[in-house]
Amino acid sequence: MSTRQATSDLWKKEDWLAIWIGFIVIAVAIFAVLSKAFDFNALKFSTWTVGEAASKAVPLGKQLASGAFWGRTLVTLLTLGLLFSAGVKLQGEKLKDYVPAFIGLFVISIIVRCISAEFTLNRYLEWAFWALLVGLLISNTVGVPKWLKPAIKTEFYIKTGLVIMGFSVLFSNIAKFGLYGLGIAWIVTPLVIIFMWWLGTKVMKMDNKPLVITMAAATSVCGTSAAIATGAASDCKKEDLSLTISISIIFTILMMVFEPLLLKALGTPEIMAGSLMGGTIDSTGAVAVAGSTYGSGSVAETSAVLVKMIQNILIGFIAFFVAIYFATSVNKKPGEKAGAGEIWRRFPKFILGFFVASIVASILANPNILGNSQVGAINKVLDQYKNWCFVLAFTSIGLDTNFKDLVKRMQGGKVLWLYVIGQTFNIALTFFAVWLLLSGKIFPVPSLELFQ
Repeated sequence: MSTRQATSDLWKKEDWLAIWIGFIVIAVAIFAVLSKAFDFNALKFSTWTVGEAASKAVPLGKQLASGAFWGRTLVTLLTLGLLFSAGVKLQGEKLKDYVPAFIGLFVISIIVRCISAEFTLNRYLEWAFWALLVGLLISNTVGVPKWLKPAIKTEFYIKTGLVIMGFSVLFSNIAKFGLYGLGIAWIVTPLVIIFMWWLGTKVMKMDNKPLVITMAAATSVCGTSAAIATGAASDCKKEDLSLTISISIIFTILMMVFEPLLLKALGTPEIMAGSLMGGTIDSTGAVAVAGSTYGSGSVAETSAVLVKMIQNILIGFIAFFVAIYFATSVNKKPGEKAGAGEIWRRFPKFILGFFVASIVASILANPNILGNSQVGAINKVLDQYKNWCFVLAFTSIGLDTNFKDLVKRMQGGKVLWLYVIGQTFNIALTFFAVWLLLSGKIFPVPSLELFQ
């Protein structure tokens, strides 16, 4: 690759554009929070309900009648619409096709966010499920209109969301839970990936190796985010990526609901229950929901989120090693030498943005610079933009998924069994690590003051 081509990639390739868009959103959020010059908060529905009012529910009609609601709707639409439109234009696509399609996708996403904010639905299922479901209903009933298809850019939205998410991954969280968190999140995770790789390629004889490694990463790390990163590193097909994400979301919902119930029934100590949920439930949002069933700010909720955030740091490292392994071994042709150039080509560049955002946030969280409270305030703003990127992505997945094609890609049930067996192994191994480190039988239990 020539230097000129490499330079042009910086503003023409999706991975790099995801970084620049993510950085722009982060920079504007930092400026808005620190200067207090303007409100950069994205649209977010408050919990609402029909019938008997819940204690924290705000009537939907009251929200829709608020000027602030429509102001934030406009800010969200303009921010994401302008940035993604610029990204699409730089990639050589036509704005006259993308802009109306994006507005249509955004409207569908607003409906998704509204549905997911309903009091009862919000308690059990997060917005990712409803985004996928609404998209699936459209694509498998009336069909996706041709004019809407230019906005279906799943990976572009998720990559950007992951860069923004990087700002919330603070290395200081490792220190909070110390070797306990590392033992649960960083030792178990690679073992599960190796097990599922062996199971899929050697035992089940699955030829689709990118699908196997993508499924393994999704199961062991954090579902969709890890699937996107690993899928990019292994050249996983878009259809296989959608299959992985769909299976991951379905089982994430089941685990989010039933895992806390089972752990409570067994009388598992909160610190162990939270750590187990953090290490086994795929989605970060679902982990927080599952942990909150023990009470807001509880030891279970905090330990669950800490373990998952420590685990999230692995996304970039896993993508890096998968890129190297697939370039030098799996996809290497006989007699071919896979050098640094090929490894760099395969490496998902947006992961660099994730790392940089994480490093910057970790530095700014230093008490002598901004401190945790200011960084936390910035992350409250960024969290909604990250969620909007993910809602656009999950809705796109649903719109781009056909049930008939999904069934065909199950390879006679092998893909489903790979996930089920792999997740069972993940739960068993994580439980052993949690018991070993946090039961108090061998090591002292960390001070609960860490979780207050």
